[in-house]
Amino acid sequence: MDKITVTGFRWVPLFAQGLVRDLRVRWALEEAGLRYEAQSIELGQKDSPEYRRQQPFGLVPAFEADGRQLFESGAIVHQIAMESEALMPPDPAGRADTLAWMFAALNTVEPPIQNLSVMDLQQNHEPWVKLRRPGAVDAVKTRLTVLAGWLDGRDYLLDRFSAADVLMATVLRLIRHTDIVAEFPVVDAYLRRCEARPAFQRALNSQLAAYAQNIPVAA
Repeated sequence: MDKITVTGFRWVPLFAQGLVRDLRVRWALEEAGLRYEAQSIELGQKDSPEYRRQQPFGLVPAFEADGRQLFESGAIVHQIAMESEALMPPDPAGRADTLAWMFAALNTVEPPIQNLSVMDLQQNHEPWVKLRRPGAVDAVKTRLTVLAGWLDGRDYLLDRFSAADVLMATVLRLIRHTDIVAEFPVVDAYLRRCEARPAFQRALNSQLAAYAQNIPVAA
C-alpha cells in the first residue's frame, strides 16, 4: 500500500476522545510502519451523499489505499495486517488464530462493553439506566473473567503482539471511565502493556492533537 488515507471526525466531545475507531486503524498502520494521511470530516458531514459513498453507515473510519476504499475498522485492520508480518504471522495456522481473536474482540467482547459504555457516557440521564446497569456490568465481567483466564501467563493474546491485540485493547478502553478492568489484574496489565507500545502512543497523540486543533467555538 502506497497512498493511504484514514478519515475520522474533525472533533468529538471529550468523553469520546481517544475512543473513536479511527484510532484502531492509525495504530495498526503505525505498527506496520506504513505512512498515511489523516483526513477529517465534521460531524455534520457524516450523512452527506459523498461521505456515504465511502462509509454507507456514516460512521468512521473510512479508509482508502491506492484508490481502493474500505470501511469498518475490523475489516480495515485485517487488510493492513494481511500485508504486515508485524500484525499477522505468515503461516496459515497463525493467521487463522489471529483472525479468530480479532473476531472475538469485535463479536464477543465488544458488544457488552459497548453497551455499558453507551449507558454510562451517552444515556446516563435516562431513568432506566439505573435499573439495567448492574446487569450490563455483570455481562462485561463475564467476558473479562474468560479473557483473564486466557491471558494468564501470556503477554498478548497469541505468542506475540498481533492485529488481534489492536482490536482487543481498543475495545477494553471503551470502559476506561470505570474501574472494571482494574478488577482483573491480568487484563489490566495486558491493556497497560498494549497502551505502552510506541506505535499506540503515536496513534493516540496524533488523534488527540487533531481534536485539540479543531475545538468548536461553542464547545
